[in-house]
Amino acid sequence: MSAAIRVLIVDDEPLARERVRELLTEVPDMTVIGECRDGTEAIAAIRAERPDLVLLDVQMPEPDGFGVLSAVANEYQPAVIFITAHRDFAVQAFEANALDYLLKPFDRERFHQSLARVRERRRTGATELDAELIERLESLSHRLPPASEPYVKRLVAKVGWRMRFLRVEDIDYLEAEGNYVSVHQGKQSYLTRETMNALEEKLDPKDFVRAHRSLIVRLDRIEEVEPLGPGEMVLTLRDGTKLTSGRSYRARLQRALDLPT
Repeated sequence: MSAAIRVLIVDDEPLARERVRELLTEVPDMTVIGECRDGTEAIAAIRAERPDLVLLDVQMPEPDGFGVLSAVANEYQPAVIFITAHRDFAVQAFEANALDYLLKPFDRERFHQSLARVRERRRTGATELDAELIERLESLSHRLPPASEPYVKRLVAKVGWRMRFLRVEDIDYLEAEGNYVSVHQGKQSYLTRETMNALEEKLDPKDFVRAHRSLIVRLDRIEEVEPLGPGEMVLTLRDGTKLTSGRSYRARLQRALDLPT
């Protein structure tokens, strides 16, 4: 009997890590050897543990998934499956020799298909993309560009036993709170169990910007920006609310607000 495939999970979303971990409990030939919340932790874990397989998020606190692979490229190259809410990185992922590209939300069957690909690669040692994977890559690449996709006009939040519909245009900002995301509208806030990455994908990037791994802000609510420290900024909203951006999100915030670099 061959040794179990040693798996490292890398994702900045706790719920996403939990979901993958639960799915892997159904697979007796794979063992989770660790979990990482950001790129820095992932680089250290890959160097120390040398996992057979890394289930790797793309967008997370720097370095991102591609930065992780680049950092360890000359030392060790594990098998990699990218797991992300963003289809835009598919081509780049396969250029990085990823075995598969799982687009969130994915179902159990699709997850197990990816793991079967890992076993097959391990058995045969093949290094070329197979026909199914090429077809999938072409499908992802030929999707309509994000600008033409319909972004949501409202979100749904649970209030007691009721479901409340929140108009996107009324949202000031969204903030992660443990396993929930708090959606702020004026003096009111509502909880939703969707992840920050899933919500970021649903919201029009012309109107919203990810300012921290736990913060998304509506651009036209920002009245003032003040540098706080290396890479961080204090965002003052129209109602006086002050929010702090993350260092890893400085560049995208500068682009979204047309700030000088």
